[in-house]
Amino acid sequence: MGRAMTGFRLIIAAVLLAGCTGNAVPAPNISFIKLPDGIRPPNQPNACWAFDTTPAVIETVIDQIQIRPEKRDPTGMITRPAQFQTKTAQKMVQDRETVWFRVPCPDTVDVAFVASLQRALKARGRFSNPITGAYDSITAEAVRKFQAEKGLDSAILTLDAARDLGLSAQDRS
Repeated sequence: MGRAMTGFRLIIAAVLLAGCTGNAVPAPNISFIKLPDGIRPPNQPNACWAFDTTPAVIETVIDQIQIRPEKRDPTGMITRPAQFQTKTAQKMVQDRETVWFRVPCPDTVDVAFVASLQRALKARGRFSNPITGAYDSITAEAVRKFQAEKGLDSAILTLDAARDLGLSAQDRS
């Protein structure tokens, strides 16, 4: 299973650290699951997993509060404008969470696989750089954007995204 890593993680590190077992029994197709910290997904035969931490979502609310009303003369002309004060408050909308997801197993990820990933992202308008076969920061950002549309904001390529891009075989079930 994956080891705890912090910060920005690239697919190669995630895939190499996401453990596999060698049995040929297919694991259920799970896009991604949120588990409490310290808990890992079930050890499933022939399944490789990785995790990422979703950032906390904090909302900033800005209010204008009237602290003194305007003053008008008998003709209705404003003699003193209203006075306002800005109040800013932040509130937590969503805590950060550890998200586990299936990934292509390490024995399938090589230079040719990453080059195919880059071509698939390029065909979908997500990657505009030359095809190098290197999982660099530009490729990782393209993967993140592609997966964010599907609900997972991670630069680590999931098995579902690899399948959607035609890079990994689909489950028959």
